[in-house]
Amino acid sequence: MVDILIRNLDADVARRLKEKAKANGVSVNETARQLLTQGVKPSKEEAWDELKRIREKIGPISGDSTADIREDRDNDERYR
Repeated sequence: MVDILIRNLDADVARRLKEKAKANGVSVNETARQLLTQGVKPSKEEAWDELKRIREKIGPISGDSTADIREDRDNDERYR
């Protein structure tokens, strides 16, 4: 884990952050952590680009998986 110190935070932003934390019953730190996490999530375009990259790396998938799916579905064993 990394600690981050935010300097010169606007007083109104700090007040709203505290209110939001109190309303949700969590700490200001947890609220800030959640907001930062949401703020750095990849965009849809970035997510699609990553999926395309993975698909290109894997290459085309051939064959019919129907038999494998049925075997797995019909298997009574709890774990394999």
